Amino acid sequence: MATLSIKPGLRCSVSDWMNSNKKISVTAEQLRHLSREIRLQGRTLRNETANTTLWGEYDSSRRLSDRISDVTLWKRSLQACAEELDAEMEALTLTKEAAERALAATVLPLEVTNECLTLREGRRGNELVSDLVEAELNKELEVIDKAQQVLQQSIDQAFKQLCLLQEARHQLTLDLQHKTEALDVDVSCLSLSVTSSEISLKPSPTRIPPGSTTPQQWVKFSNHNITQAQEAMQASLHLRENINLTIAQVQNELESQRIAMQFSSRKRAHQLERAQQELQWQLKSTQDEINEVKEDILRLERDLQSKMAPLKLVHTRLEYRTRRPGMDLCKDEVQLSLLEENKQLASSILALKQKLAQAQDSLQVLQLHETRMLQDLTCKQEALSLEQRNMQTRQRLHATLTESEPSVALPLTNSSGMHKIQSRYTDSA
Repeated sequence: MATLSIKPGLRCSVSDWMNSNKKISVTAEQLRHLSREIRLQGRTLRNETANTTLWGEYDSSRRLSDRISDVTLWKRSLQACAEELDAEMEALTLTKEAAERALAATVLPLEVTNECLTLREGRRGNELVSDLVEAELNKELEVIDKAQQVLQQSIDQAFKQLCLLQEARHQLTLDLQHKTEALDVDVSCLSLSVTSSEISLKPSPTRIPPGSTTPQQWVKFSNHNITQAQEAMQASLHLRENINLTIAQVQNELESQRIAMQFSSRKRAHQLERAQQELQWQLKSTQDEINEVKEDILRLERDLQSKMAPLKLVHTRLEYRTRRPGMDLCKDEVQLSLLEENKQLASSILALKQKLAQAQDSLQVLQLHETRMLQDLTCKQEALSLEQRNMQTRQRLHATLTESEPSVALPLTNSSGMHKIQSRYTDSA
């Protein structure tokens, strides 16, 4: 049987073998020790990271909850301010509409006043006077013009203030929308957990988005919006008070002027009636006097005519007595008596003619004055008729005031109320 030829290997000593075994054991122990240290450190690290993760998640959730509470409080403050702003805008709109109605109410008085002035231009003669009625009508025009200017100015101011309120409301609306969206985001974040299916790794979650602000800037922004809205509401409050006061003053001035105008018109109509009655009495007296003068003229003419026969008789007798012959043509008592009678008749006729001429002149003067009085009476009647038409025209104002509904007084928010609102917003913030 053949035997294999085995190459003899490198032999080591027993001591080397023992040292090798010992070295392997030591190395194994060292490696196990190191492994135990690593395992212990790993356990510690796992515990620490688990605690840190849990705490981080809890702290983030708590901060999210606090943030949601803060945003909710600011949202409520903004919402309350927006509601107050809406109420103020509504109140200012009502006040503006009241001013517009007051302005529209001045159109009729202006038309009536101009119509009255035009009517009174129809007066003629001495009745075309610059009396108190004309002065009051011109004053009424000035009052109406001033009232229209003041009311239009108030309407313009209210419109500008409404624009400011709308701008403040727009800022509040944007802030509220942002707060609502931010709340939705934070509430969604708070509802997430490690088991949520929506979570995933994101490319760059730690990036800072453009337009990011600090908490101080965030608070300052919302506080500025509320402060701006409060200032606009306070200005609107004062403006409403001023406009309501202006409307009341304008209405009082117009009513006062209407009453003054009504009084002066009635007084003038009464004066015209008295003057017309006086003139009618004077005219009747003058006409009676004219009739009497005419009768006296007729009597004078008859008396003058009745003197012609005696005068003819005297003339005839005197003429006949001139035919006496010789010494019988003497100035006897008969001759003297006839001469005296002729003289008296001539004197009587002359006196009657003079008186007749005076009576005729007086009649002519009376008739001329009668004509003037008739013309003046016509002018006075026309003036009185125009004044009565004037008063009838102005009855349209009284009818308008009677038929119009009483104006509703708008409630005004006092300054203390605004301060309370401001305090509530400050406390909420």
